[in-house]
Amino acid sequence: MPQYILALDQGTTSSRALLFDAAGEVAALAQQEFRQNYPRPGWVEHDAREIWSAQYAVARRALEHAGVDVKSVAAIAITNQRETTVLWDRFTGEPIAPAIVWQDRRTAERVEALEAQGLGPLVSGKTGLRLDAYFSATKIEWLLDHVSGARQRAEKGEILFGTMDSWLIWNLTRGAEHVTDTTNASRTLLCDLRSGQWDDELLDIFRIPRAMLPRIEPSSGVVGCTHPSLFGAAVPIAGVAGDQQAAAFGEACFAPGSVKNTYGTGGFLLMNVGGEPRPSENRLITTAAWKLGCAPTQYALEGSVFIAGAVVQWLRDQMDFIESASEIEALAREVPDSGGVWFVPAFVGLGAPYWDPDARGMLIGLTRGTNRAHIARAALEAIAFQSAEVLTAMAKDATRPVRELRVDGGAARNDLLMQMQADIAGVPVIRPAQTETTALGAAFLAGLASGFWQSTDEIASLWRAERVFEPVMNEDQRGFLMNQWARAVGRARKWNQ
Repeated sequence: MPQYILALDQGTTSSRALLFDAAGEVAALAQQEFRQNYPRPGWVEHDAREIWSAQYAVARRALEHAGVDVKSVAAIAITNQRETTVLWDRFTGEPIAPAIVWQDRRTAERVEALEAQGLGPLVSGKTGLRLDAYFSATKIEWLLDHVSGARQRAEKGEILFGTMDSWLIWNLTRGAEHVTDTTNASRTLLCDLRSGQWDDELLDIFRIPRAMLPRIEPSSGVVGCTHPSLFGAAVPIAGVAGDQQAAAFGEACFAPGSVKNTYGTGGFLLMNVGGEPRPSENRLITTAAWKLGCAPTQYALEGSVFIAGAVVQWLRDQMDFIESASEIEALAREVPDSGGVWFVPAFVGLGAPYWDPDARGMLIGLTRGTNRAHIARAALEAIAFQSAEVLTAMAKDATRPVRELRVDGGAARNDLLMQMQADIAGVPVIRPAQTETTALGAAFLAGLASGFWQSTDEIASLWRAERVFEPVMNEDQRGFLMNQWARAVGRARKWNQ
């Protein structure tokens, strides 16, 4: 009997592969970073070929580390950075241009033009999303307009579009399958949220040929098999979900009202709202949470913080404050507070609830006494403040208080940050024993489809808390700090106009 699920976790800064056993424990993990390219201010690009190479390498490495034959793998699961857009040649499999990353803001002016035409409400009504450069549609349109011959070839079906899940599946199946799942499709601005299908009116608005789009399949279900030449045998690909939806599934957020926050490159909060999409009145977005086989789609409210863990990377890579990301906690603990320093890490604009592409990063409150530790602490606080704002908006939309916040992602291992989050949000923060919940959620989706696990009840029984961070800050202090944060954000907004 197969003993493992192999989860491929294709993130914004690295590709990872994890082997999970039936208890949901990690049997092996391999990771490889890849290049981040910033050709112009506001532009962020990836080399899709490098991503595929890295993802394939870590998949093989994870199997080798565990000493596992591929025949012991019941299924492969895929979870991925969402919205990042790659176009490739159907016949050669070669990308026609660098992939445009979800953080990229080059299409902000095009979005403003569409807003000026009054199309925002129509797009939001169909997709649950905001008309924003964050999503895939204007990225596809930009590539079709700027790569010679691309639009004409796309209309003939010779150029294909995919988010990273589609790109990986295409390569894993050696071009046999051009497919995406419900969650990734719901992030493109091209998919009707209720029907779960591509929408002709949206395709017309963004001038995108239907022939280049992948077919949409459930998040849990077999979408194809790997080519035998890759691993020595064909393995079913049975679970696919965007990283944040996968994390919510891995956190067992199966009940309406349950909320998780993933602290990765960005910070992404999802609240399960059940089987009916709930429009946001507080500048959040509505998204597909997952679709299990033929069961109805489940939906979520989402708030996206564009820069979370990436601020720690910036302190490491651009500022040389630390040599590794794990050092940030010790540095921030050298001081009792930020010394009046406020850090708004709006490097690529601000996400929810502001949706301001023209905001830019800002440090304010600096004095002669400010040192590296104050700035490090202010950076961690900024992650917590941004997430708290989103949590407040969610509670308003859901018309119910948030009872707890389940957390995952690399920065969730930072005890200082988690206590800050509990204090600033005013809710218990629960860190699971297994913080690899993005990959685990995808593994659960594949495991349900392959019979490795039998039900969501069985999956929920595998989830357990490792530590609960209770809020200790009083309401007056919390209110004062949130007001100061709002003042700082106000100074950073619209800076690039």
